[in-house]
This record gives sequence, C-alpha cells and structure tokens, in this order.
Amino acid sequence: MVRFVDVQNMIRWVTDRGVGPITAGMVTALERDFARWPAFDKSPRVASHSPIGVIELMPASDSETYGFKYVNGHPSNPGRGYQTVTAFGVLADVDTGYPTFLAEMTILTALRTAATSAMAAKRLARADSRVLALIGAGSQAEFQALAMRASLGIETVRVFDVDPRATGKFVRNLAPLGFDITVCHSPVEAADGADVITTCTADKQNAIVLPDEAVRPGAHVNAIGGDCPGKTELDPATLRRADVFVEYPEQTRIEGEIQHQSADFAVTELWEVVAGRRDGRTSDEQITIFDSVGFAIEDVCALKYLRDDVVGTDFAVEIDLVADPDDPKDLFGLVAARHPVGV
Repeated sequence: MVRFVDVQNMIRWVTDRGVGPITAGMVTALERDFARWPAFDKSPRVASHSPIGVIELMPASDSETYGFKYVNGHPSNPGRGYQTVTAFGVLADVDTGYPTFLAEMTILTALRTAATSAMAAKRLARADSRVLALIGAGSQAEFQALAMRASLGIETVRVFDVDPRATGKFVRNLAPLGFDITVCHSPVEAADGADVITTCTADKQNAIVLPDEAVRPGAHVNAIGGDCPGKTELDPATLRRADVFVEYPEQTRIEGEIQHQSADFAVTELWEVVAGRRDGRTSDEQITIFDSVGFAIEDVCALKYLRDDVVGTDFAVEIDLVADPDDPKDLFGLVAARHPVGV
C-alpha cells in the first residue's frame, strides 16, 4: 500500500501546522540535504515545451529514496480559469523500486520554493535585512513573505504586480497576519529601500522585470520566476555586478537568469555554501543573486518532510496503487479468476 496525501488533506495539514513553521522546518531539512548534495543522483529536468507552456518531470535519488515531481507551467492558464502551475510527486524505495508515498504538490511546491528562498537568504542576505520587496503578487507571494518572516524576521513588505487584483489579494491575505505592507506602482518603487528582493512573475518571455538601477549595493535578489528557456526577469547588467548563486549549473544555464550569459560565466553552487565549502555574502555592499529555477532534490526533500510529518496522523490515507499478487511471478493470476478460460 502507498501512503497518499490528497489536496484536502494537504490543506488540513498546512492549516494545522502553519506556513511559517512548515517552511522553517523545511529549511532545516533542505540544509541537511544540500550539505550532502554529492550523495544524490542528479540530472536536469525532463521538459516538454509547447507554445503556451511546459510539462516537466523532475527526478532525483540517493541510495535509499527515489523521487520525482510532475509539474506544468502555463502562464496563460489563469485567463482560462486554470492555475499557472500544478504538480504531484512520488517517493519510492530504491531497494525494491516500489512507490511508497504519493502527494499533491501544487501547494507543497509553493512551500518548498519559499523554504528554498529563505534558506538562500539566510546565507546571502545581510544579517540586518528587514524589508522584503515582492515583484509579482501571484500564487507564490504569500508563501515567500511568510517564509522570510519565519527565517529572517522580515515583517515589512513592499509589493508590486501589474494586476491590481493580485496585489489586492496579497494585502487581503497577509495584512491580518501582522505584515506592514506597502503597495507600489512599479518594480523600482517596490525595490526602493528593500534588503531582499524576490522576483516571481509568470510571463514566459525574456523580460527585464527588475531594472538594474533598482538593485542597490547590499541587496539580495531571489530570482525565482525565470525557470525555463526564453524566460528571464533580471537586467543582464545586474548579473555582471553581482555574485550569482545557483542550484544546479547544468540546469540553470539552460533555464535561469544566466541562460544568455557565456558558458564560463562564474557562479557558485548554493550547496557548497550550505556545506561550508564556499563563501556566501562577504560584505555589506555586495549584491547577491540566487538564480533559482527549482531543482528536484528540493522536491524530494519536501516530499520526505511531508511523509515524515504525517506519520501517525489522519492527514494521509493508504491507496492500492501497485498490483501485489501472492506469487510475484503470477501477475495474470490476479485477473484469471475473473475471466472464463480462453478469453
């Protein structure tokens, strides 16, 4: 039997635990897995692109657990009544190959993305960071703000979105939770005075969402919206005057902000910072960029965190996903009794 967390149980779990505590717990779990990064089998995601979106499989494994996430990205979906991103994920036992855990990952991906941003900001943002700018107030925005508060203590948010309904939604959701929110009229206004800037827009195009002049010395930028070929958010001039940190260079050079830079453009892998092998922020004037495209190890980590946290609760149910004949070599025996001989 496979343990399964469906949408309603995922909602119940998040409501019970709280977004802040979940992301803080995921940060700790992510730090453990990033510190042992070389132990994982890694590969760029398998992507199937169409003119209006992308469908991807994101696999990773270590000696014990294999996992993958199915995820789409269709920026025009909201106009058709669908979400931009949906996902589900699976864990399997490396020893037997049997799947052991299945979960919705539309909500879980938002949590792991926010936790990964917070983990990076802990090492790359200034220690005195108090103001967060959000460029893009879509589905990811609230999770980002709550994760930054849980890990960095940030409660002041400056937010901009081209859609006033998105900013209205953001204010409606987070103002009651005690955030000091300023709605801004441009990315430059939002970034003014911000210590941490998160860009999380959805349009699939090479864009300069955050002009170079908006990024002042000392800022840390979480660039999380550029996650496929032909989609960027930052001014190339900003990349050239910053120190850039990435998850998996082989994937980021295809999909991230650095996709239009030369093959020898210098980057630092974030796992090396977490493991203490490389420096993160080294001065208060340094500009740091986390060019995050999302990587499968983060998804496997999030699935494991959820799997372990729901043990002994009613947030997961068992489903009969894999055929299991009494005789492992007699699969036909499961169906033979239901059919006349010769059919």
